[in-house]
Amino acid sequence: MPAYHSSLTSTLKVGNMAMLPLKTQFKGPAPKEAGDSDIIDEAIYFFKANVFFRNYEIKSEADRTLIYITLYITETLKKLQKCGSKNQALKEMHTLALQRFDIPGEAGFPLNGIFARPADRNEEETMRLYILQIRQETGVRVSEKVFDPVTDKPTKWWLCFAKRRFMDKALTMPGNSY
Repeated sequence: MPAYHSSLTSTLKVGNMAMLPLKTQFKGPAPKEAGDSDIIDEAIYFFKANVFFRNYEIKSEADRTLIYITLYITETLKKLQKCGSKNQALKEMHTLALQRFDIPGEAGFPLNGIFARPADRNEEETMRLYILQIRQETGVRVSEKVFDPVTDKPTKWWLCFAKRRFMDKALTMPGNSY
């Protein structure tokens, strides 16, 4: 069974990563999405299936964005395992999103082989802001999925995927804890 790929397209790119529209309240360079779903919805929807793949064939720049979000969802799930309520989770997701993170071209970025380094300082800043916007919105949406609205407790059906490594990669280096 092949991995799921993004069905979205964009003419905007930062490096070789598609800058796709987002449905978000967070400020950033992403165009506003007016439709029903965006790349974050797609990544969350495909996460449970895609996370089992060690290899992933990239078919478009949107797939690179999907890869980043999938890896970030894994990081959020690791953090959410330690949260007892949705309010605590939202605070943790905010903190996680704002923590220093590497972008393509930097030594700590785990996927430098498939992501292109930004061409100049301006593109580097745009990429950092776009990824920050993705991280902020993804954290909120994953928290909405993971926490049961009735009991305010995390569901095991999401947290069981926290130990999975998509493409055998992680956004944080081993030994780096939050």
